[in-house]
Amino acid sequence: MKSQHQVVLSIGTNQGNRLENIQQCLQLIHHEVATVVKVSKVYETPSWGFDSDNFYNAAIVVHTFDSAATILSKILQIEQQMGRVREEVLGYQSRVIDIDIIAFDSEIIKTEHLQVPHPLMQERNFVLKPMLDLNLEWIHPVLNNTVAEMLSATDDKSECVAVQSLESPLRKVSLEQFNYVAFEGNIGAGKTTLATKIAEDFNAKSVLERFADNPFLPKFYKDQNRYAFPLEMSFLADRYKQLSDDLSQFDLFKDFIVADYHIFKSLIFAKITLADDEYRLYSNLFHIIYKEMPKPDLYVYLYQNSERLLQNIKKRGRSYEQEIPAEYLDKINIGYLDYIKSQTDLNILIIDVSDRDFVKNHEDYLFILSEIQNKINS
Repeated sequence: MKSQHQVVLSIGTNQGNRLENIQQCLQLIHHEVATVVKVSKVYETPSWGFDSDNFYNAAIVVHTFDSAATILSKILQIEQQMGRVREEVLGYQSRVIDIDIIAFDSEIIKTEHLQVPHPLMQERNFVLKPMLDLNLEWIHPVLNNTVAEMLSATDDKSECVAVQSLESPLRKVSLEQFNYVAFEGNIGAGKTTLATKIAEDFNAKSVLERFADNPFLPKFYKDQNRYAFPLEMSFLADRYKQLSDDLSQFDLFKDFIVADYHIFKSLIFAKITLADDEYRLYSNLFHIIYKEMPKPDLYVYLYQNSERLLQNIKKRGRSYEQEIPAEYLDKINIGYLDYIKSQTDLNILIIDVSDRDFVKNHEDYLFILSEIQNKINS
């Protein structure tokens, strides 16, 4: 599972309404560049390296699948959008907005247009003090120092005064009110990718299905009649054990639990794959287990049509999945939708993501978050 990059950006402004500039910049970055997950206080500091009006400065953490070069290109567009004009003159200048990449994971990047970590960060109070607010477990990959150690050692003793607290735009989505959120969907719908991203963005504990360790799965796709029953039984046993263990051992340092499945999927798949007599036996065993399982506070079903699912399955390249027919995916979709219709006491949200890519297109991810918040509000 591809994890997101953790990027630290420094924002500064000393022209116009400085606080409004910072707030507008935050919103533009969150909606057009990457997910803003942490925001420092806003600090007022004297200009650094030239004589001018005082600056307002802040630091933020964003999560993204994009490269550092792509992020640089996007933040330069934000600067231009907010009215910054980069003049070809030597030295520092006043500016309506300035956005710098300070850190990109623990990578060391040296190109013509970008150096990361920022080569002067350890010399600048207005970078270090806001960055300290972010409470990152980050160590400078060249200096091998924490932010606190660099702040203590810096020769820059200029005044850096907190003037305003800000909140991440992500806080508008109140997922933390739930204890347990389940994301469901057909094979290739992207539920694991989305659950992982939301867990990272919202400081949640992720519970991800351990399908890769199931020895019956490749055999099932070659001979469904022979291996359907042992496959479904092994999945049921593993899901029961995983959810029982993880939901009973709540992590005090996480805000809630997000899973990429709900155990009821066992019965949905079994109804499609098993013969009638096998299904009756399986159903009896399932309902004994199901009574003991906690139900998710929010159940999100990611709907994708079969054509798009087949494209996703081909793209991720698991050899044993490449022969899955569209008819099988259609049956799974129908099974999920029939289950959803039958539930009267489950908090369910269906999101059609057939025409969306929440990995490549940041606005599609924000659309999903917006749909979740609309559900919460309703």
